[in-house]
Order: sequence, then C-alpha cells, then structure tokens
Amino acid sequence: MNTNGPGRNGKSDTKPDTGPKGGLTIRTLAMPADTNPAGDIFGGWVMSQLDIAGAIAASQRAQGRCATVAVEAMSFIAPVKVGDVLCVYCDILSVGTTSISVAVEAWVRRNKFWDRVKVTEAVFIYVALDEHGNKRPVEG
Repeated sequence: MNTNGPGRNGKSDTKPDTGPKGGLTIRTLAMPADTNPAGDIFGGWVMSQLDIAGAIAASQRAQGRCATVAVEAMSFIAPVKVGDVLCVYCDILSVGTTSISVAVEAWVRRNKFWDRVKVTEAVFIYVALDEHGNKRPVEG
C-alpha cells in the first residue's frame, strides 16, 4: 500500500494501488499552453512525453540511437490537469535482435503533490539504429 499524504482528517490516506512500475525516467510540469478547449492537457502532449521517456530507456539499453516503430495497448485512464507534475516510469519488457519493448506509465502528482494518480500506460516498441539510420543489433 502507498501512503499518498494527509487526508481530510489530517491522517494519512492509503490507497490500494501498487504504485508505478519501472524507473522514473522524466518528470515535467503540465502547462496551460498544452491544454485542449476543455482545459485538460492534450492527449498528444502526454503521448509525446511517454515516447520521450521510452526512447531514453531504449537508447540506454541499446547503448545508442533508437527510433519509435510502434505503440501498442495505450490507455488513457485519467485526465492530466494544468499544474500537475507528470512523472513517467519505464520498464524494459523485452529485447529482440534489433528491437526493444518498453512498458511506460505516467502518473501525476496533484493537489499540492499529495495525490498521486495513474493517468496513462502504453507499450512502445523501438528499433536500434546505426549512424546511417539502418537497423542494428542491440548491444549486450
């Protein structure tokens, strides 16, 4: 169980989520310029943050340049609001000859950072590239 901060009664509330899986890869602040007409952060902005984080994880694992080749099983669970701190976690799922599958989760900290909410998850597939942009074997 995770302690998410003080509740209405001043005591800590606990929630049954298991918390983020993988390592924290990026953290950024959701800004007003990234909102849709309803005032929520655009899903495309959120997706780009997941792709950036996944690419960092894949490039570290491949020890070099990688490119996104697919996104599978993306789920938007809750909206991201202006002022939320978006935290993106990555976990390498599998490594093929030239490809790497990365599970990516985004969680936000909101309401003065006490509340932690999972907002989206996806699996991104990357391919390792050489200096000429051609597929190459993943190192290690």
